[in-house]
Amino acid sequence: MTQDVPSRRDLVRGLAAGSLAAGTLATAAAPAAAQQAPQQPAPDAGAAPALSNPRDRFPKPPFPNQSQPWPALQSRMTPVPDCGETSYKGSGRLAGRRALITGGDSGIGRAAAIAYAREGADVAINYLPAEQPDAEDVAKLIREAGRKAVLIPGDLREEAFCARLVEEARQQLGGLDILVSNAAYQHAQQNLADISTEQLDQTLKTNVYAMFWITKAALPHLPEGSAIIVTSSINADRPSQYILDYACTKAANEAFVRGLAKQVVEKGIRVNGVAPGPFWTPLQVAGGQTEQGLKQFGSTTPMGRPGQPVELASVYVELAAASSSYTTGQIYGQTGGVGWP
Repeated sequence: MTQDVPSRRDLVRGLAAGSLAAGTLATAAAPAAAQQAPQQPAPDAGAAPALSNPRDRFPKPPFPNQSQPWPALQSRMTPVPDCGETSYKGSGRLAGRRALITGGDSGIGRAAAIAYAREGADVAINYLPAEQPDAEDVAKLIREAGRKAVLIPGDLREEAFCARLVEEARQQLGGLDILVSNAAYQHAQQNLADISTEQLDQTLKTNVYAMFWITKAALPHLPEGSAIIVTSSINADRPSQYILDYACTKAANEAFVRGLAKQVVEKGIRVNGVAPGPFWTPLQVAGGQTEQGLKQFGSTTPMGRPGQPVELASVYVELAAASSSYTTGQIYGQTGGVGWP
């Protein structure tokens, strides 16, 4: 960016000098009225975006009562989450890269997919078949950015599918050097006694087993310089009493990141995690919150609102980018002012 400044200044000086000379010649022939007409300043294409209070940038609670069966579609949420569909602008930071993102159809995974494509990466996303409409929307946005989109629906609770997912993504993208383990299951329960073995099994397999299976399948194919990113949660360190099983899996995600980072650093592979606070995603309306919790979601943060997925996009880009070559084994908290850890 700094190298562009002198050239712009030189251009402006040259244009100003040319305009002054041309104006001198034209003054005598121009009608008096035209000479007196005020000139409008040219728009500044490099102007910074207007600043605003971050507390007021996105919707605040209370939110309307709503629920959807698992898995939910973000296109049916009120308000619809902002994943950067119209706002995220890329700058080529991931040019030529190839990424696989689980849970890439909506929420945080969707924001990462859009940002990666606009930064120059080809992207494969995984999702459940019921989420096909959201996935098609993401694919359209990736292709509009001029990048390849690969859609691979399937259930991450199946080890065989996790292996097929990595192989298909690798083949269709022509390789793989970014892996984002983001898909998760969360279901709020008032009491420990209400958490069934079936729910515990689904939470563990989606949030922990799949992370192990996919990473294990991907590692032999990741070249030096690759990045693995795992989505954890503030609940890993500050667990809510209503999502105990989910909180346990998020703590496991963080231990995995810190341990694996040490194991694969000699291979030239970096491993990091992102720990969001309350973010407005389909996870919340598909049983992830109690009815009252959803209505007031994010209200207890200093920001007074939940985060929107687009507000995490730049973090996923930063952790994937080659410029973060000294960053591994880290957990990045994005909590709206709650603090971390």
